[in-house]
Amino acid sequence: MTSEARAKKEIERLREELREHDYRYYILNAPSVSDKEYDDLMARLKELEDLYPCMRSVDSPTARVGGGISPGFSPVKHRARMLSLDNTYSLEELSDWYEKAVDMLKSPAAPGLAAELKIDGVSINLVYEKGILTGASTRGDGESGDDVTSNVRTIRSIPLRLRGGNLPSLVEVRGEIYMEKKDLESLNSGASDNAQVFANPRNAAAGSLKLLDSAQAAERKLKFFAHSVGEFSSGKPATHWELLKKFSAWGIRVNPQNRLCKGMEEVRAFCERWQKERDALPYEIDGVVVKIDSFSLQETLGVTSKSPRWARAYKFPARQATTEVLKIAVNVGRTGVVTPTAELAPVACGGVTISNATLHNFKEIKRLGIREGDRVLVERAGDVIPKIVKVVEQKGKTPYFPPAQCPACGGRLFRIKEKEVALRCINPSCPEQLERGLLHFASRSAMDIEGMGEAVVSQLVKLGLVRDFADVYSLDREKLSRLEGFKEKKTVNLLAAVAKSKSRPLGRLVYGLGIRHVGERNAYTLAAHYRDMEKIAAASREELESLEDIGPEISASIMDYFAQPQTMTLLKRLQRAGVNFSGGPEPQGKESPFLLGKTVVFTGRLSFMERAEAEELVVRLGATVSSSVGKKTSLLVAGEEPGSKYAKARELGVRIMGEEEFRAVVKKYAIKDEVGEMSGGNKGEAQPG
Repeated sequence: MTSEARAKKEIERLREELREHDYRYYILNAPSVSDKEYDDLMARLKELEDLYPCMRSVDSPTARVGGGISPGFSPVKHRARMLSLDNTYSLEELSDWYEKAVDMLKSPAAPGLAAELKIDGVSINLVYEKGILTGASTRGDGESGDDVTSNVRTIRSIPLRLRGGNLPSLVEVRGEIYMEKKDLESLNSGASDNAQVFANPRNAAAGSLKLLDSAQAAERKLKFFAHSVGEFSSGKPATHWELLKKFSAWGIRVNPQNRLCKGMEEVRAFCERWQKERDALPYEIDGVVVKIDSFSLQETLGVTSKSPRWARAYKFPARQATTEVLKIAVNVGRTGVVTPTAELAPVACGGVTISNATLHNFKEIKRLGIREGDRVLVERAGDVIPKIVKVVEQKGKTPYFPPAQCPACGGRLFRIKEKEVALRCINPSCPEQLERGLLHFASRSAMDIEGMGEAVVSQLVKLGLVRDFADVYSLDREKLSRLEGFKEKKTVNLLAAVAKSKSRPLGRLVYGLGIRHVGERNAYTLAAHYRDMEKIAAASREELESLEDIGPEISASIMDYFAQPQTMTLLKRLQRAGVNFSGGPEPQGKESPFLLGKTVVFTGRLSFMERAEAEELVVRLGATVSSSVGKKTSLLVAGEEPGSKYAKARELGVRIMGEEEFRAVVKKYAIKDEVGEMSGGNKGEAQPG
């Protein structure tokens, strides 16, 4: 066999394999390979097609990648007209339509009905010739639409080649191209200041289909559901429901929520259900489409000049309204994110009166050009706070500028990452964040103050007894007596737990401070290296990034935290209260000479203790824990079902220790109470890596 023949055979195999993976992922939602394996197959196919350009094909999976600039969109005539639907706005109107259709048919038996969710997207006509996608066009005026084939080829839920045999020589598959709500939010939030912001998923889908660069269209994550047919050369089924099943067999995506109904009572129940549950869907719907199921009955009913008599759209009540922005207010969330909110002139929308709307972030205010006094279009989705879609009339005179200081505490506001949209207050004593911060500070992994749970912390903050972490150490019997349910024993126990927490290892204190991005492992790394809080606070970015698992993002967060005047005030108060500020991680029992100074990585499931407990324990025995295997790794501890770290460790020649051997080391040097009986009970869950 020649090299060209071998390449052709491999290309055909790769295409078939990739088509099967696309079908399983985008149609069945049941992928059988990892993203990496899929990408490797695609890369190999592209490599072969580049070597043998004559073997390229319009239905090859590589044709989806997109690329090149289209000169424009030429009109293309549909083989069968694309009709629009007449709308009804009440279930009574929908019942009237059905009764008229039954009267026209003069049939003794009531015809069956197909009910489908009305996707808020863009209608599209797909042309398949001998099973291969050869064209795609928008609805246009119903007779002709714009040729958007190059962009439609990038949509992975649209097959380039139909599955199975006995395919018609030509078929026009019709459906809706749409964008999911989360993808619209991601698209808008990532837009540059001058880029277009889309008011809804339908506008985003339409705009994406008209992009001249198909590579950009490929990035928009558009999806497709088929709902009807135009030209059908041969073998057309007898009913609409059978057509949808045939589409599914061909690998064409059909909405799984569609329902075949015996009559209007079932249709009514379907409509009422989805009017209530529409917000649970990942995409927007604006109603339900109801069709007479039988194609022969559809032909009998016929069409008007623009709409079929055999179908109707039941439209849900509108959820948009216009009103005035009275004020742009700023709130501080429990994680420190500062969020702008519009206070509105009250307006009825979606069955309720709304007076506030989210503005998401300050970048969105700039993009939309919102000012106090403007008239805006607001939209309400379910029970979530309404959002502003666009400015309808610019009546405000003064542009809005984000605050420089936290409205709750006066601390400086930060963008943690250079391109991050959110502004944050990182003051640990900010009253708006205090409750969440105290719970973390008192948690078992941090200062381990037993008895300081949610109910207690909530009362301490609301009564003003604790305004920052240091106030915990000024609690006394008189203050605690003001808490609900606190009698002598409970008071004594909590005060004892507070006193005991002063001697916790430095790593616990660092973790308890709640520095953004600094987890337990990072906190123990800092404590083990610097062994003094003042040295950690004074460390340079270069010093920090030289440590294991401390990268640019974490180092920047640490630097910003200790640069806050409020932070230094808090640390001085904690130190005066007697909280341990030095010594690094304390060893348990006696340090293990085997683990001292080593870098340890864990993989798989440990049967005798949680992974987090094991990591903390080896740190206390003198080691450093890392999340990845590298040249600095001294030891890999492998539990059940080890992940990719195991192979990496073998490749680099890192020593690998099984669970039994590791347990023996831990038993030899650790304090029994800390690690329990180590009886082999399967506590831990499998962990990745």
